[in-house]
Amino acid sequence: MSIALSLFCLIFLHTTNMSGLAMIQGSLAKDLRSPSQTMWFTTSYLIASSSLTPLAGSLATTFSPRSIVLPSAVLFSLGSLVASQAHSFPVFMLGRVVMGFGGAGVVVMSVVFVIELAGKRRRGVMIGVVNTAYTLGVSVGAAVYGVLQPVIGWRSLFWLQSAIILLAGFGLYLSLPESMSSSRTEQDGKAVSLRQKLANIDYLGAVLLILTIVLFLYSLAGDIHPTPLILSLLSLLAFIAVEFTLAPSPIIPLSVLSSRGILLSCLSQLGLLTGRMSIIFYTPIFMLAVRGSPAATAGSVLIASNVALSLGGLLIGWLHIRRAGSYYLSLLVSILCLDATFYALAELSRPATPSYVFVATVCFSGFVTGIVINYALVHILHLSHANTEYVTTSLFATFRGFGASFGTSLGGGIFYRVLRSDLVREFLALDGTAELGPARRKLVDRLLESPELVWHGGELLKLEPQERQIAVEGYADAIKGVWRAAAILGLLVIAVQAAAGWKSPREEATRKLQHEHEHDA
Repeated sequence: MSIALSLFCLIFLHTTNMSGLAMIQGSLAKDLRSPSQTMWFTTSYLIASSSLTPLAGSLATTFSPRSIVLPSAVLFSLGSLVASQAHSFPVFMLGRVVMGFGGAGVVVMSVVFVIELAGKRRRGVMIGVVNTAYTLGVSVGAAVYGVLQPVIGWRSLFWLQSAIILLAGFGLYLSLPESMSSSRTEQDGKAVSLRQKLANIDYLGAVLLILTIVLFLYSLAGDIHPTPLILSLLSLLAFIAVEFTLAPSPIIPLSVLSSRGILLSCLSQLGLLTGRMSIIFYTPIFMLAVRGSPAATAGSVLIASNVALSLGGLLIGWLHIRRAGSYYLSLLVSILCLDATFYALAELSRPATPSYVFVATVCFSGFVTGIVINYALVHILHLSHANTEYVTTSLFATFRGFGASFGTSLGGGIFYRVLRSDLVREFLALDGTAELGPARRKLVDRLLESPELVWHGGELLKLEPQERQIAVEGYADAIKGVWRAAAILGLLVIAVQAAAGWKSPREEATRKLQHEHEHDA
């Protein structure tokens, strides 16, 4: 019980730091005198966490899962403390980056301890419980920060986290069994010493891997930046060359790097999370701009969808995932169902669609997402080689993080391009002019900036009925474009996941051996 409670606290605090900063960024920007840098309050944490997740998984394999608990908790706690005392933007960013380093360990722990401590019959349910903790943190993070910040201030929010995360980390460390230690031995059966383990770490590979992830995620922050994107590709090529030619103990084992099933499964998750992020980001915008719902109502739709996601993961874990092994067909069918919800939402993104139909479809999409996540994680464990599960699941989590960043950037590019084009075209037709006047250009810019102004502009922006109709249809058309793109991407995801296969490395080795015997005969 103490293990579950401590791990839940760690996961909850990690995920609230993904969503909660949006509610306090105004106060942060004012106190830190950085109004144009608000995007980095959350992005810095996500980049730091994603960049170290594969390394944390590798260290858990080299040393032991138990050994990463205290360093992760201390880093998270120290980063929170630095952030709470920051009086400038650079110092606050330093705190957020250190927090992200600790968050990487939390991501690894959340899966590793399920693998180690849950029996194979209960593994599916426990993965569902972990997903519920993640979903709960992301869902209520904004609400928690929004309620507490006016009462205790943002500095108190961070130093309170510092104390709680430290207590949870020590509680988890002391509760774990002593048997959770590294099983690596020399060829003669003797245990590997700490000095040997430190000497065997692939430091160059670790630096190149972190650099690749940081450059890639930075290139997707806000607008897409070509230069860091190209540099990330070059860094990736250098990393692969080092792992295959120089590293005696690669940071990501060669059996993982050369595994078609694992790499294609990770790419599949990147595509799925790209589509899922489009639902998370544009559902509230649809409710605000197209349906005219209040902000609180628009946000509550996502809470319902995330609850459905948790239920989907828990139910499929309880009813079906009761063994280790391949879930190939079940995974493909569930991805197909999820892609169908993307297409359905694209077709429903019209002003005339009843709200209850739209909300029900969003919730069903969340329910199926929970099922897909559970199947995908259990299936990639089936595809993993022995003693590489920690690294495999860490890589899996990293690609999911890529999908979240990529989905926001890709969806935003489609959305704003379609919305601007529609608004300009329709306002030109309304005015009967060849180009927009200064007032119209300003109106287009304001509608692009804030979907809430379409129905709830108040004294700031009063739209005429024809202008509002243009804005509503423009938003509906832009969101439809994003979700149609997600549906098309979903078809590619199905093909990629299908190509990943269903046979474990042991089954593949047995098949090759049988083929060789038949050939010799």
